[in-house]
Amino acid sequence: MDTQSIHQLKKFKFLVLTKYGHLGASSRMRSFQYLPDFEQSDIQVTAQTLLSDDALRARYKNGRYGVSILSSYLLRLRTLLTRKQFDLVWIEKEALPWWPLWLELALLSGVPYVLDYDDAVFHNYDQHINPVVRFIFGRRLDGLMAQAALVVAGNNYLAQRARDAGAPWVEIVPTVINLARYTPQVPRPIEPPIFDALPRVVWIGSPSTVSYLQLIREPLQELATRVPFLLRVIGGGPIDLPGVNVEMVSWSEATEVKSISACQVGVMPLLDTRWERGKCGYKLIQYMGCGLPVVASNVGINSEIVVHGENGFLAENSQDWINALLQLLSDQTLRTRMGLKGREYVEKKYCTQKTGPRLVDLLRRVARGNLS
Repeated sequence: MDTQSIHQLKKFKFLVLTKYGHLGASSRMRSFQYLPDFEQSDIQVTAQTLLSDDALRARYKNGRYGVSILSSYLLRLRTLLTRKQFDLVWIEKEALPWWPLWLELALLSGVPYVLDYDDAVFHNYDQHINPVVRFIFGRRLDGLMAQAALVVAGNNYLAQRARDAGAPWVEIVPTVINLARYTPQVPRPIEPPIFDALPRVVWIGSPSTVSYLQLIREPLQELATRVPFLLRVIGGGPIDLPGVNVEMVSWSEATEVKSISACQVGVMPLLDTRWERGKCGYKLIQYMGCGLPVVASNVGINSEIVVHGENGFLAENSQDWINALLQLLSDQTLRTRMGLKGREYVEKKYCTQKTGPRLVDLLRRVARGNLS
């Protein structure tokens, strides 16, 4: 039997090191939602989370993870000591954030590892306010990427950083949805002034990102004087927007699709900084997956996901936001047409049905390279 046939018969064992549990969107979408694809491909997966859902809830509530973080790191260290039992280690961002690079590389030696990025987390180090941190850790992730068998990036900004760091193999895999969970919105008439029938503008996120809505505070306030609407904030927690009808909705994985689908327009405001250029536009993919037209800041990957005037609008300034939202809230036919275009776009490019088989193949190729 030749080597290729042996590779095909071997049942691979992958160790998946996520940063968060299911509560963390990055871990949920970049790692956990692909586990069924690997299991269906006869790949045995062992997943280990660094920061539990309870730790993340504590951070959202108190601004810090709490004492549990020490036990979290101890468990991660014990897990890394078992690495040679696996054919590949698949890591979300980094295995040991804020630890010395040499130690993490030592604990990854002897097995090929793959890094996955959906945020510009390297800027946590090289853009840190403390010059000592920048000096010690500024190139930490570059060193990690340079030694990786493969770096998987959610967009070209992240991929270019990996290439510049000397990563030998870089692939772009966007952050996507599973079409089986997302169904397009059924168009229905809106009959103001009945409060529950007001058209809804939706934003979905977390308490750590809800402040982005303040970027469109004035456009939303001006819009509220022209047309009745409701701003639905999913998962973000309290936000102060005087003059705007705000509806707070708790987030859960089981209800997020239904909560988005009950709305008419999705928004994603962003700053134009290095950190935001590393974002992967997941909110937009969720909105489009539900058949909603979108309005987004013309920043980073947003300009790739949003085809201006076709599946939504890109906004450069406050007047752009007002004009786009006013047009969409006033024209159901336009909303329906753009929403259908967005859904088609997601089905072609931004779904696990497209990216799942590709990711499985990429990681299989890395694992095979570890065999002789």
